[in-house]
Amino acid sequence: MSFFANWKGALLAGTAIGVGAVILQKLGNPGNMGLCVACFGRDVSGALGLHQAAAVQYARPEIFGLIIGAFIAAIFSGEFKPRIGANPLIKFFLGAFVGIGALIFLGCPWRAFLRLAGGDLNAIFGLLGLITGIAIGALFIKKGFSLGVSKSAGKTLGLVFVIFALAILVLRIAYPPLEGQPKNEFLFYSLTGPGSQRAPLLASLGIALVVGFLGQRSRFCSVGAVSNFILFRQSHLLIGILGFFGAAFVFNLILGQFHAGFANQPIAHTLSFWNFFGLLVVGLGSALAGGCPGRQLFLAGEGDGDAAIFSLGLLGGLAMAHNWSLASSAAGLGPHGAGAGIISLIIIGCIALAGRQKIAD
Repeated sequence: MSFFANWKGALLAGTAIGVGAVILQKLGNPGNMGLCVACFGRDVSGALGLHQAAAVQYARPEIFGLIIGAFIAAIFSGEFKPRIGANPLIKFFLGAFVGIGALIFLGCPWRAFLRLAGGDLNAIFGLLGLITGIAIGALFIKKGFSLGVSKSAGKTLGLVFVIFALAILVLRIAYPPLEGQPKNEFLFYSLTGPGSQRAPLLASLGIALVVGFLGQRSRFCSVGAVSNFILFRQSHLLIGILGFFGAAFVFNLILGQFHAGFANQPIAHTLSFWNFFGLLVVGLGSALAGGCPGRQLFLAGEGDGDAAIFSLGLLGGLAMAHNWSLASSAAGLGPHGAGAGIISLIIIGCIALAGRQKIAD
């Protein structure tokens, strides 16, 4: 654990995410979206029929690989310790609102770094929003915000989410897409759009398993990197973020995938304020929840019931964003995206205030 607990482990995990994501883009995943928890979670929710946006439906093996890889790491290290917190319902709704914010921006924190590493300058505004949101969340935490203390739970609780991930992965393997058909016996598959852009199954799963393993061991978290520095002046996770961005940037250059500019970037819009605002919501919600969407999958893999509930809330929020026309597109903001984003921020703010007041009492 000593290797993974410091900057070396964080750097290794971050580099693996950056390199793996760019390779997956080269192999067929959407541009600047080689490994995005929010976008891929949206595709998974579509594959399960939770939304009917035909362009974004695919049971991405990367999502399940992250969970299973973290589970394997936790088992081998003796860190598979099922637990549940005092406010799981709050975690569910934080996950849902983080999902809405992510689809206003069009990506999770990981994709923000991948977009910038690929030359998408719109991501600068998103990252500024992310940092602002995390900083506000860190301020609430410093003032006493808490969702309560987790307590140990039975092994069954810790295994449920891992089994859920494994079951959908088995469905993806056993029931692959049919030529020209949008659905097989169980799953929906996009015929056009981002959902139809897929790296080979084995490459996607293999890279995700490695990232999940390293992410669990190193505690890699894009939100925690910033909040830990603000709260405790700990910088080792920031080194992991630099490794993530640097590796993605270099490999994009090597593979000819770097295209600098604001316009005509893959699956992105140029509305600077809403890019900022979307990741502001994500940063604040993730900071209060205890980690970015990727970190939540790692935690769920090691038996954290609250992280699993957050991830299910994220899945629901992503589906709702498409069902209710909240999600952005390359053309700009969704018809109801602005209102949903503002409501999400207000409710997250109320959660932050209520959590701090409870501690203060």
